[in-house]
Amino acid sequence: MNSPTNDDEEDQGEIFLDESDIIHEIAVDDEDLPDADDEAGSDDAEDVEEVDDSMHIFTGHTGELYAVACSPTDGALVATGGGDDKGFLWKIGQGDWASELQGHKDSVSSLAFSTDGQLLASGSFDRLIQIWDINSGNLKCALEGPGAGIEWVRWHPKGHLVLTGSEDSTVWMWNADKSAYLNMFSGHGSSVTCGDFTPDGKTICTGSDDATLRIWNPRSGENIHVVKGSVQPMIVDGCNILFQLENEVCDASNPIYRVGVLPRQMNHKHIFHAQNGIHRALYLGHPYHTEGLTCLTIASDSTLALTGSKDSSVHIVNIITGKVVSSLSAHSDSIECIGLALSMDEQLPLGLQLNIAACLSSLFGICSIHYPMHFVIMRSCMLVMARCIQVCGYRLCRREGTSVWDSLSGDCVRTFSGHSDAIQSLAVSANGEFLVSVSLDGTARVFEITEFR
Repeated sequence: MNSPTNDDEEDQGEIFLDESDIIHEIAVDDEDLPDADDEAGSDDAEDVEEVDDSMHIFTGHTGELYAVACSPTDGALVATGGGDDKGFLWKIGQGDWASELQGHKDSVSSLAFSTDGQLLASGSFDRLIQIWDINSGNLKCALEGPGAGIEWVRWHPKGHLVLTGSEDSTVWMWNADKSAYLNMFSGHGSSVTCGDFTPDGKTICTGSDDATLRIWNPRSGENIHVVKGSVQPMIVDGCNILFQLENEVCDASNPIYRVGVLPRQMNHKHIFHAQNGIHRALYLGHPYHTEGLTCLTIASDSTLALTGSKDSSVHIVNIITGKVVSSLSAHSDSIECIGLALSMDEQLPLGLQLNIAACLSSLFGICSIHYPMHFVIMRSCMLVMARCIQVCGYRLCRREGTSVWDSLSGDCVRTFSGHSDAIQSLAVSANGEFLVSVSLDGTARVFEITEFR
């Protein structure tokens, strides 16, 4: 028997089944059937999840946002940049005021205000750095030199010297007042992903995708230290240590060692295992990154640099000696951001380096809690506010938000919602009243944080 066509069904209107049409009966428990009220309520639940805690939304951009900076002197002034090749200056609470920063021909990847708030630097993948006069809103100058996109922009803490790192493995420094080139720092073997002046302005630290940290003299351009993964393997023989000679392959068939005595002050924290081919050895000292650096921060006394890497580790380096003084391992994926609470930084002991490193290690053991607490993070950013309060932007599989954590207790004290895609950068206003976040959803959102000041 031929089945009726769709046209026949439409002509017949509603079709009912007779008992003779039943082929087989299946018993179904009423509890397994969906409830009509529940289905209607699911839409309501989704509506409830779409909470927006922001008090101001800037929507001037037409693409994804990557960078945000708040003026250090004006509590309302914000700069944002993104994938629409534009930057904007706008003010919190003044939705009708905005100034477009024109001229870039590719994504605006980084923004930074000078310490006195008079100038703004915008870096782009078009290889240009543009300097803007905040009072007039006009372009002051465009700085050229790098042969590839700009990764980051930083200002000297005491003047109008601007520092940038490029994808072409170089670092450049200019005098923004005179639009004058001052120095180019070369030596890295891959993109320079992070860098900054030390707070005293006397040294430059840069990290690269080549897995090294380089420490520079800004005046002469001299590369003072290169910090990279190189430690001496050893085999413990009773109370003695057999140190492998430098540049020799750690292989059981080629045991070329010199004998040394284990220093009495050494403990298990200074010794770690590593697999090298078929030979398992002990290593003395702290290792360094094995994959590209992604971020760094510098202690306020300009003596220590903390670096994060794709290899999921954090290392603490003495800037003066170029030695790794401590290593922190708690994460299982790339470290995307790193920060140091100012209130703890100022209270660090000025004694032994290992004591300083221990304080930092304790701090970061607590700080790192925001990763497992969010479970699945696809992209994150972080900044540290006063009183050991840190803010983390995150993206879960189906949720984006900004969480505020107390790094002493490890508690999440507040979560801000509103974005619909991954958060890329965070900044706090000069008066400490507002948090600004930018996202791949094309918006910048402002949240009130007066309670955390």
